[in-house]
Amino acid sequence: MFIYLYDMLIEASCLLDFTCDSRVPSIFMLRPKSGVGQFVVREDLRTTPYLSMTEFADNYGNLCQRIVLPIGTFQVESRVVADCADEIDVDYNAWWVPIEYLPDYILHFLLPSRYCESDKLGNMAMEISLGKKPGYEQVESIRQWINSHIRYEYGTTNSSTSALDIVTSGVGVCRDFAHLGISLCRALDIPARMVTGYLYGLKPMDLHAWFEAYIGGRWYCFDATQTEPKGKRIQMAYGRDAADVAFATHFGNVYLNNMIVKVEECTDLS
Repeated sequence: MFIYLYDMLIEASCLLDFTCDSRVPSIFMLRPKSGVGQFVVREDLRTTPYLSMTEFADNYGNLCQRIVLPIGTFQVESRVVADCADEIDVDYNAWWVPIEYLPDYILHFLLPSRYCESDKLGNMAMEISLGKKPGYEQVESIRQWINSHIRYEYGTTNSSTSALDIVTSGVGVCRDFAHLGISLCRALDIPARMVTGYLYGLKPMDLHAWFEAYIGGRWYCFDATQTEPKGKRIQMAYGRDAADVAFATHFGNVYLNNMIVKVEECTDLS
């Protein structure tokens, strides 16, 4: 008998089909681990054909897999079953933490980063959060503004699109929504970071991205792609922005032929 720590068992998988013209050293970030809001019951990462891999933890504690991809076509598949919180934590009384009281390891989440030009969005952040209590209320007003003013449209951006680009175009995908949320939070001196993983019920199904803000002495989840806050998430990795949390980083030419992501309720642990 399985004893739930949270609310719901989620089974998720990501199957990647690649082709290489030459051997390519690569780093994958496809293995989630237990943490706040989730307990990993079991997980597995395999390649077809079998490829040797090593693993290390990056500066944020994310699990990273090093694989040298061979010439030809091959697959990488990650599977996980996790006990997840049914709802995300919401606390409108979570207060802004003055910078002098922030833990040392949180400070770099205040700074502009590759895709998050927070130093150029200060006026916009203040206008959006005008009249809101410092802390959770400010971040939630940012989340709601992005959800109502930026149009979600799959395939409209690319790997070089930044938060500032989204402000101009008014359209993007989940990583763009997260980058903009992070940038606006940092512009208000609220530490923010990007999270990647799985979301149950996402349509169309894909790997997902959202952001977290450090308020009230802890991290809170915010997802600007959703009208209402939703739980049932499996976190895979977190970092300053997409540059830190790419599910695959290749040091050479690699062609992604197909990606299949599945997220469903797990009803059988046998």
